[in-house]
Amino acid sequence: MPLDYPLRFESLFRRYLWGGRRLQTVLGKQIGTGDDYAESWEIVDHGSDQSVVRAGECAGKSLRDLVRESGHELFGRHHPQAQFPLLFKFLDAHRNLSVQVHPNDEQGQHLDPPDLGKTEAWVVLHAEPGSLVYAGLKRGFDRQAFEREVNRGTTELCLHRFEPRVGDCIFIPAGTVHALGAGLIIAEIQQASDTTFRVFDWNRVGPDGQPRPLHIEQALSVIDYDTGPVTARQPLPTDRSHVSRLVACDKFVLDRWEFDATQTIGGDDRCHILAVLEGEVRVSGDPMDEPLTRGQTMLLPAAAGECKLITRTETRMLDMYLP
Repeated sequence: MPLDYPLRFESLFRRYLWGGRRLQTVLGKQIGTGDDYAESWEIVDHGSDQSVVRAGECAGKSLRDLVRESGHELFGRHHPQAQFPLLFKFLDAHRNLSVQVHPNDEQGQHLDPPDLGKTEAWVVLHAEPGSLVYAGLKRGFDRQAFEREVNRGTTELCLHRFEPRVGDCIFIPAGTVHALGAGLIIAEIQQASDTTFRVFDWNRVGPDGQPRPLHIEQALSVIDYDTGPVTARQPLPTDRSHVSRLVACDKFVLDRWEFDATQTIGGDDRCHILAVLEGEVRVSGDPMDEPLTRGQTMLLPAAAGECKLITRTETRMLDMYLP
């Protein structure tokens, strides 16, 4: 089955106590009843969590099916891959997320079962006044000092924090202590891992009335105490005037496109994840033949070649790919 056209997938929703309703009210997602919709997983191939193709010849197939059956067409120069190595999601932080940390690839291989590490990057789509990002430890907190404050219940005192602005990008390498504060809506690109070690959960209880589990010893063992405070990144220019580089690391590249006329993308023998943040864009070859709008995501397989991005409005889009 040729994998030569843009792919849209069904969203997978995650409900956690810190979620809300803004995946629908702000991003237009079709969610059910309840006020705890926290995450919309747009592109995922992780165990039983699988994106499923919505349209075209591959409709009904999972992303894992495509990796196994059409890996070269999907990845191009990055073939072969055991799984799709990136995960893209939207998050509605109606309440604070737990203070947490993720292992790196080497540490992830010692888990049971083994998993990838988790380096990630956030792009702020919405921020209520006073909303905070917690990213990295303040200067001077080594393991001994941080562990002392955790045991005292004063974890928050150790955390670097700042008020982000819409459009900010925050890069969180594996080993960085972090949390999203209440009032934020975030687009996140990450390695395809779901391993999280909670350090502090703001002294709250879960739906069962009990505190959610913490993983303090695991967290202390994987924290990179040399990271220090993390701040929003300064976008860098590229050789295309409408494209700025937000992150380039060994796990992924994250670019932001800002354009109001037809552009081209692809044709570089790699796959691309596209996510519209503002405006709308039609992508040539899309079997659904309708524009991608805010909060919608598409995967361009390498075999799709060069595609046209057709828009007549101010459009802001993320482009994510393997380095």
